[in-house]
Amino acid sequence: MTDFHPSPGRLPRRGLLALPTLALPTLALPTLALPTLLLPALVSPGVLAAAPVALPLSEAQTTRLVTIGGAVTETVYALGQGHRIVAVDTTSLYPPEALREKKSVGYMRALSAEGVLSVDPTAILLIDGAGPPAVVEQLRRSAVPVVPVDGTPTPEAVSERARFLGRALNVAPRGEALALRIEAGFATLATARAKEKRRPRVMFVLSLRGGRPLAAGRDTAADAMIALAGGDNVLADFKGYKALTDEAVIQAAPEIVLMMDGGEGTATRDSVLAMPAFQATPAGRAKAVVSLDGETLLGFGPRTPETALSLAQRFAALVR
Repeated sequence: MTDFHPSPGRLPRRGLLALPTLALPTLALPTLALPTLLLPALVSPGVLAAAPVALPLSEAQTTRLVTIGGAVTETVYALGQGHRIVAVDTTSLYPPEALREKKSVGYMRALSAEGVLSVDPTAILLIDGAGPPAVVEQLRRSAVPVVPVDGTPTPEAVSERARFLGRALNVAPRGEALALRIEAGFATLATARAKEKRRPRVMFVLSLRGGRPLAAGRDTAADAMIALAGGDNVLADFKGYKALTDEAVIQAAPEIVLMMDGGEGTATRDSVLAMPAFQATPAGRAKAVVSLDGETLLGFGPRTPETALSLAQRFAALVR
């Protein structure tokens, strides 16, 4: 799962989650006569690892899906199954028609069981990290199947999610085809990155709080994306997110500042460049700020290889 899932016009209410990398098994399944799978073998442990759900879901169970988590929604659409979705959460920003045409069940970390169940779903596809935990427990105890989906921000998890959702929705060949396309994209990214001679020093700034930047350390989706794009996170000495002092910003000396576009409370290019601490860094002096919409940047959906490649090219252009 990604540790931060942006929602239009708001930031998370509580600390951002840093998740461990999970190596998901690849299951070799025949195209026809798919066997019944027990879900806990395929998902992260924790609050979502509940009683087994038989997969693939039946045809009746896939007629009215609620997808929670931008990466889940995007993957279901990429599998050609968007017509099965009746509601999404507010992090489901891509494709644009998801939030425009489907009902909203709210922010993925501030769900209500009543709101989710009010759309009469036949199954709920829920990315790990969704909550609150008490609500997730209520959903698990309802009559509606809850399918937990791993959201670890790694290339392996992105492609395996496509396979897993393909199997879950009984379109395994489409899942395999999507996974292979994603893996080919990561291979192209690796080839492009191998041509670069150095790794720029990058700082991801989520927001400004009381005049102090809230920035990403290791074990975050931002840290994972920086690495994928060929950069080094200048704040890898701590985990999660931390508000920085002016001295910490200057000492970190980023060459590039990475941030999200839009959203209430998020930092902006102008607000960052106006801060004396950033003006004293290589990034500030060169005005080297890169921004991208939050779900594309941190969602780790099927477009991740292309996103990382674009960032790698922008990073390289800024430090040459």
